[in-house]
Amino acid sequence: DALAGIKGQIPGAVSSSQASTQRLQALGIPVLDANEVQGISVYVDGADEIDGRGFMVKGGGAALTREKIVAAQARRFVCIADVSKRVEVLGRFPLPVEVIPMAAAQLVRRFAALGGAAAVRLADGVPLVTDNGQHILDVRGLAIADPPGFEIEVSQWPGVVTVGVFARQKADVCLLATAAGVQTMEFAAEPRLPQKMIPAGLDGVRGPGGGVDAAGRASSGFGTVLLGITLLLRATSGVAAGRW
Repeated sequence: DALAGIKGQIPGAVSSSQASTQRLQALGIPVLDANEVQGISVYVDGADEIDGRGFMVKGGGAALTREKIVAAQARRFVCIADVSKRVEVLGRFPLPVEVIPMAAAQLVRRFAALGGAAAVRLADGVPLVTDNGQHILDVRGLAIADPPGFEIEVSQWPGVVTVGVFARQKADVCLLATAAGVQTMEFAAEPRLPQKMIPAGLDGVRGPGGGVDAAGRASSGFGTVLLGITLLLRATSGVAAGRW
């Protein structure tokens, strides 16, 4: 809703969920199909967790597949979160995994072998159905010390549509709301894995006490999150502004 005041600076947006599409259209912001654009200037979204390298867990709103698609199209990913979402090791928040319904039970067993407790997300007592017609598993009890390796490995499991770890589509910047104001965190780019490299196992998943090395530059930033977004939009000519 805060975008209403600057909608004239936004030539168009690619939405990551049906709910977001409806809200953008209600504000008079043109919504473009992802297939109509070759690239997106900037993607602004929240996260359920974010670590010191910009790796995130997303999917609490059940839109993780479309969010990952939009993030892959964007030249810059700006995460907006409050300090409660900042973690040392991903996994405190139940990990969302979008799955083909017929594979749900076998995937629950695979996560159990890692020490995770997975359950199908319900809405009004029945399995929640995503915008893509699939179900969501929420996995508790994981400590994901190697987010890139974990994301690649779990993504290969038959029946997984999208895992809610955003490592290859990590944040470039995080505007983190704290009691002292908004902290701007910028994250270094991660080296790409060799094409032939396939993790042999889930060595990146370990019990509580595992840690990740922080590799971001943290500094005091904008006075408010909204001000930070506004300045960013002016620099990039639009939220999810597509080139077509």
